[in-house]
Amino acid sequence: MNYSSFEDTIAAPATIPGTGAVTIVRISGPEAVAIAGKIVKCKTRSLEASDGYSVRYGLVCREDGSIVDEVLATVFRAPHSYTGEDSVEISCHASSYVASEILRLLCDSGARMAEAGEFTRRAFVNGKMDLAQAEAVADVISSSSSASLRVAMNQLRGGYSSELKDIRERLLELASLLELELDFSEEDVEFADREKLSLLLDEVIGHVSSLAYSFRQGNAIRNGVPVAIVGAVNAGKSTLLNTLLGDDRAIVSDIPGTTRDTVEETMTLDGILFRFIDTAGLRSATDEIERIGVSRSLKKLSEASIVLAVLDSTASEEENEAIISDIVSKIDFESQKLFVLLNKVDILAPNINVKLLNKSVSSSGSKVVKLYISAKEGFGLDSLKKELVSTQKDLSSDFDNTIVTNLRHYEALRKAVSALENVRSSMALGLTPDLLAEDLRDALRHLGSITGEVTPDEVLGQIFGRFCIGK
Repeated sequence: MNYSSFEDTIAAPATIPGTGAVTIVRISGPEAVAIAGKIVKCKTRSLEASDGYSVRYGLVCREDGSIVDEVLATVFRAPHSYTGEDSVEISCHASSYVASEILRLLCDSGARMAEAGEFTRRAFVNGKMDLAQAEAVADVISSSSSASLRVAMNQLRGGYSSELKDIRERLLELASLLELELDFSEEDVEFADREKLSLLLDEVIGHVSSLAYSFRQGNAIRNGVPVAIVGAVNAGKSTLLNTLLGDDRAIVSDIPGTTRDTVEETMTLDGILFRFIDTAGLRSATDEIERIGVSRSLKKLSEASIVLAVLDSTASEEENEAIISDIVSKIDFESQKLFVLLNKVDILAPNINVKLLNKSVSSSGSKVVKLYISAKEGFGLDSLKKELVSTQKDLSSDFDNTIVTNLRHYEALRKAVSALENVRSSMALGLTPDLLAEDLRDALRHLGSITGEVTPDEVLGQIFGRFCIGK
């Protein structure tokens, strides 16, 4: 489909039919009001005679005059609509049959069914929002915590785009001066002050690097802070996951090695989304399937921001020492936090392994959270939840700052930093303006791809293809 010009009118449900009291059917395009007016019969003025931002009561009627539903039709006139085009939103009763019948009548009257993300794509093409804001629309819809919603709303309101615009404008000015030097290359003049350029590069590289670095934080906000639950077989890892979630999500039994693969579930604590990952027990595997499970456990351990090391208080000191020492050796304390949880204290008094805990984690040289818990009875889990939230206190304080949550943006920022560092290296070597300008243009191209100034059409297709139909 050619998205460069929108001469047709599209229609789609903007809500899920049958899930509430009302369903909204959205129409957008040059004939939106006229097409909607063919099926919505108002008592007084027609929809075509209605002003923008007006709501009209009417009846949706079939070709033979029979009534489908009583509806409210909201009229939006270009450019003052979501898409920047003439638009109508028909609010009908939330019957799947009613919604499909309205869509059939609209298509019979000249509209066509919208494709995934086409409403938002039209908004982007018509200048109602840039590409970063358009992608934020999908993030707002899919947000599953207050943190992810606030970050997405900041991006949707244009805070992120404003930062990128400021960076690009400053770089564009220098790029234009370097281009001007090329026109006067025979006269050996410098329009771009190299000292100022060097200072600006340092500042911009620092700023763009900071945005790229925030992706780790943003990814945690968007997809959940990854928390790996690791330990020996039968230590109570699956029971801990089930009790935290209040649901029998993982299979629990007394048979060692019951958990063969990772099980992931999310949970929101104080507005922060955590992604808990139950893993296979760490031990010498007895078969190939269990060996794969243990390998995946170690992989999840290395990827997690927080590691919950579950120890069995009824096990021997030697067994627990071996397990916790193995876990500690695999943790990067610069980027990961370790919780040592002495489980099953409902069976055995907790003081038996206090020395073990102190001994096992002292070599890490990092603060480790130590808690006594009973995953089965729920003892100590409130303290565990508070400690988990506490580890993310810096995260919660930055919700309103610009945080990158999109992998495409992260990659573009990283490439922009690389190009700008090439400019700095070239300056240090005293290379000619044409080489400096080429790397500078490369950086501008990567930054511009985030907001859509220089984004290829096939990339747009991939982005908007992930949207829902009515958005």
